[in-house]
Amino acid sequence: MKQTKILLVDDNTTLLAKMKELLELYDFEVVPADSVTEALNQIVTQHFDVLLTDLHMPDPGDGFAVVTAMRHAQPEVLTLVVSGFPDVQGAMAAILLQADEVLVKPLEVEQLAKLIQRKTQERGHLSKPRKESIATILERDVKTTIQRWLMRVGRVEALNRLQLTEEQRTQHLHEIMSEIVVRLRGTRFVEAIASDSPAAVAHGELRYRQGYSAPLMVQESRILQVCIFETIQRNLGRLDFSTVLPDIMIIADEVDSQLTQSIDSYVKANRAAQA
Repeated sequence: MKQTKILLVDDNTTLLAKMKELLELYDFEVVPADSVTEALNQIVTQHFDVLLTDLHMPDPGDGFAVVTAMRHAQPEVLTLVVSGFPDVQGAMAAILLQADEVLVKPLEVEQLAKLIQRKTQERGHLSKPRKESIATILERDVKTTIQRWLMRVGRVEALNRLQLTEEQRTQHLHEIMSEIVVRLRGTRFVEAIASDSPAAVAHGELRYRQGYSAPLMVQESRILQVCIFETIQRNLGRLDFSTVLPDIMIIADEVDSQLTQSIDSYVKANRAAQA
């Protein structure tokens, strides 16, 4: 039976040697690397089943470079990131980390070995999920995104004071999400000239009639961006990472463009009412 091959990365050479010795007791083949440079060298010259890398080598986030390189070169590899900071599990939920699991030091080797065995067996039995674009994910999960937006808006006292039905609060979101998807599938320039959005103009006029202030509109827009990125985060396993960075910048640019047009419309409605 083929041994599971692990790339073990840590700049603490004493800990690296000890961890290699202990993991080999569980019949793993372990290739050590004591620097980011050495790890990158191994990634391009050997095939691995598992990457187990420290996050801080010595600077915070050095492990990101190793994870990213492995994801590009050998995307099927089980990727485990280790940190000495207890709150890292929350922090590492960031979209671009791409790790399968985040572990906190000190590691109990027996439990680590069992985790690696279980995870690698699961990956062997399960077919790889089909990779999807962010546009496809947002289009499919639009109802969930809007519901999460509504839930977050409900926690803001100033917004709750406005007596509106769910439909009145959310009716503009379908158009905004649709235009984001169109932008992602169309012009790939991050700084593309914003197209006119009748939906955004109508939204600004509506929010004026509903008693919103401009700052509340900005707050709603910020909540929308958070909910969009949450939707992306929930679908990391399906995500095609080849266009993630430009897609995120395009989303932010499109949401800002929609907000700008809505605010302009809001201000015009306000001026017309006062004339």
